[in-house]
Amino acid sequence: MKELLTSIDRALGRRFEALELESVRRALCTEYLGISALSYYTKETLKPDAERDRRLADALARLAGGEPLQYLLGWAPFCGLQFKVDSRVLIPRPETAELVEWVEQDCAGTGSLLDIGTGSGCIAVTLAHKLPGWKVQGWDISADALDVARENSRLNGTQVTFSQVDILADAKPEGRFDVIVSNPPYVLDSERDSMESTVLDYEPHTALFVRDNDPLVFYRAIAEFAVGALNGGGRLYFEINPLKAQDMNDLLVDAGFHNVELRNDIFGKTRMIKAVL
Repeated sequence: MKELLTSIDRALGRRFEALELESVRRALCTEYLGISALSYYTKETLKPDAERDRRLADALARLAGGEPLQYLLGWAPFCGLQFKVDSRVLIPRPETAELVEWVEQDCAGTGSLLDIGTGSGCIAVTLAHKLPGWKVQGWDISADALDVARENSRLNGTQVTFSQVDILADAKPEGRFDVIVSNPPYVLDSERDSMESTVLDYEPHTALFVRDNDPLVFYRAIAEFAVGALNGGGRLYFEINPLKAQDMNDLLVDAGFHNVELRNDIFGKTRMIKAVL
């Protein structure tokens, strides 16, 4: 075991800081290679295993090249659940978990909820799990992402209805919702240079970036859709770009929403907004 850990440290020591490196070590050994937690923590001497060594070498090369650990493992934790992830979908973020918690806190009893731009389904599936009395739908433009979302719904034992919809083109209100939530693309093209290569080189750009000359294009389309799709008193929730917080407030007020509320994330950035129709 000590030799294996030394190999990991040698390959990845410059890429990860100490605490993160320990998490990577543990995940590689216990989740990716299938070594027992007891053997890992006691640093038990391992029997020679050529296949294990081959898999480790492949994993180290991929991680050293910048591939996210979550894609290597094939899953990511989110709000106490596990989600399948690969290059077809974004890796769920802690900031999005805060948005989910806000929605959950506001919901009681029964109702209907729509997640627009569902990606891996992390928002829709988590809320369906936490709000069993609610009917939940998830929309996305990407058929590949929807395949992942459906699998995540199955794996987590929820019943979410997923549909392929382009909110910029063909979305028409069919039925009514009590809640609409969305984490649409909001990273400006001009922000690319400040982002880590693990994001730029591996995660789907269509789920991340918007043009600088129309950064609120998805928010505007969703807000306009929500005006016709929400029940009276229905609520709209967004994850947003902190740079556009005031613009988002103005957009929702102009669209006819009231009680607009902005919230900061755990890092102190204005990351979420809620409005009532």
